[in-house]
Amino acid sequence: MSQIRFDQVSLRFSGAARSAVDRCSATIDSGELVVILGPSGCGKTTLLKMVNRLYEPTSGGIYLDDRNIRQVSRTALRRQIGYVIQQAGLFPHMTVAKNIAVVPELLGWSRPQIQARIDELLTLVELPPQEFRRRYPAQLSGGQQQRIGLARALAADPQVMLMDEPFGAIDAITRTTLQDEILRLQRQLRKTILFVSHDVEEALRLADRLLIMRQGQIVQFDTPFRVLTQPADDFVRDLVGADDMVRQLGLLRVKSVMVPLAESQAVSSELTLSPQDTLRQALSLVLQTGAEKLTVVDQGRAIGFITLDEIRRSSQSRQS
Repeated sequence: MSQIRFDQVSLRFSGAARSAVDRCSATIDSGELVVILGPSGCGKTTLLKMVNRLYEPTSGGIYLDDRNIRQVSRTALRRQIGYVIQQAGLFPHMTVAKNIAVVPELLGWSRPQIQARIDELLTLVELPPQEFRRRYPAQLSGGQQQRIGLARALAADPQVMLMDEPFGAIDAITRTTLQDEILRLQRQLRKTILFVSHDVEEALRLADRLLIMRQGQIVQFDTPFRVLTQPADDFVRDLVGADDMVRQLGLLRVKSVMVPLAESQAVSSELTLSPQDTLRQALSLVLQTGAEKLTVVDQGRAIGFITLDEIRRSSQSRQS
């Protein structure tokens, strides 16, 4: 189990006119990837950093599996939580292997156990151990450094991961690759992940649920589908571009909710998609046109169709 629960959590920094985090309550379920989204200064990173006690709340409580984290020493708490930040935060004077080994060494693992874990993690993040374990951070690309940062955060096999805009300083192509990596690893490992982002496209792509903040408060906590189709207010609608249903945001492939057609059935509408299109694109066309169904076409041949109900069911099944 690795549930995180915020219970009326507030934090006001000394001398501040208002609280950085204001009476926030939410439960992040075990194995869930929740993206905290909002504009700069809304309290995203502050809320995240309270989970590993880098900041202490002024009031309210934070619970890890129903235990108030204030009952756990900061050191013990942080050793059971993985933490990934922008630009990886690697120790420049240490090799890749030494960077990954930091927490296992603190926990007293044996040398053979640590070495096996280093190789396991480098393989997991698709960096061959024989090639990368002796390199230093300066010898790595930005994307490779972030992969090592992720491997280091996973070293002691924590059930909770905190990720503070980890891809914010990475170029767009590498960023997409690393997002794919997070989704792949999450399918394998099922960690409980809190992921701070200011990038709406990234948030919609990664999140099981979105926790949207404004001025220190949570304004909506829901699935991407419901945030897009039922935004809590105009702020949320504008933030996620709920009225802009055209851009490709890569949530789910249309083929995952496709209904087969008879081989002889012809394309009966200009409202068509390809198997490579996304759930967001399908939702766009359905909501914009009011069409009952969209035809999926592959190399000029109709191979299926998709309806709004199918899109909704697929989105809900992704959350289960």
